[in-house]
Amino acid sequence: MICALASSVCFGAASVLQAMGARAAAPGTGGGVDVALMWRVLRQWRYLAGLGMDGLGFVLQIVALRTLPIYMVGAALAASLAVTAVIASRVLKARLSRVEWWAVAVVCAGLAMLALASGKEGHRDGSEALRWALLGISFGVLLLGVVGGRLTERPRALVLGLGAGFGFGVVEVAVRLIDGVDFADPVWYALLVGGGAAFVLLTSALQRGSVTTATAGAVLGETVGPAIVGVAWLGDRTREGLDWLAIVGFAVAVAGSLTLARFGEAPAPAPEPVAPS
Repeated sequence: MICALASSVCFGAASVLQAMGARAAAPGTGGGVDVALMWRVLRQWRYLAGLGMDGLGFVLQIVALRTLPIYMVGAALAASLAVTAVIASRVLKARLSRVEWWAVAVVCAGLAMLALASGKEGHRDGSEALRWALLGISFGVLLLGVVGGRLTERPRALVLGLGAGFGFGVVEVAVRLIDGVDFADPVWYALLVGGGAAFVLLTSALQRGSVTTATAGAVLGETVGPAIVGVAWLGDRTREGLDWLAIVGFAVAVAGSLTLARFGEAPAPAPEPVAPS
C-alpha cells in the first residue's frame, strides 16, 4: 500500500516539475514545429527531476502491482491527479475551485475505504489465452490511435485518452503476469507495445485536444478494465464481507479523480496582478 501511494505522489509531483521545466526553457523563434525544444527542456533541472520522479514512480508501481490487487493500485495511480492539483495550487499558484478541493478530499476518502477493504493480491497465473489477449489489445491500442487521430477535436481527445488508458492498463496486467525473463512469452511484447502506444497516444491527446477530456478517458481506461481482469481472472479479492466497501471506495476514488482531470497536464501559473498605472 505504501508503494502504491508513494508511486502516486511521484507521478503527481513529476507532472508539476516537468511543467515548470518546460516553461522555463527558452522559447523558440519563428513558427512551425520547434525541433530543438526537447534539447532545451532537457537542460532544465526541474524537467530532469520530473523524469527521475516518473522513473521512481514506475518502479514503485511495479512493486505495488506485485503485492496488491490491481484495483487498489489503479485507484492509487488515478489519485496522482489529486497530488498534482495540491502541488500546483502551492507551487504554480493554480486556483482550485471549492468543488476541486472537495474532490481531493473525496479521492483520499476513496483510497482510505479501499485500504480498509483490500485483500491480498490474487495468485492465479492467468491463462495462455489471457496473455495472447493482452498482446492483441496492445496492438488494438495502436489501431485506436490511427482511427482516433482522424476525428474532430473533442471525440479525438476522448478516443486517444481512452486508448492511452487501455495501454497503461495492459502494462498493469502484464506486470502481474510476468514471471521471469522469457522472451517467448507474449506478455513481454504486450508490455512494450502497450506502454509505448499509451505514451504516444496520451501525448497526442494532450497536444491536440482537451486536457480534461483526454485525462478523463485515460483514467477510465487504466482503472476499470484492469480491475475487472484482476478480480475475474487473477483472483484479486477483498477482505471477507467488505466487497461493498471496496466497490464504493473504488468508485469514489475514480469519480474524484475524474473531477480533477484538468490536472492531467499541470496548469499554467496564475497571472500576476497588474499594478495600476
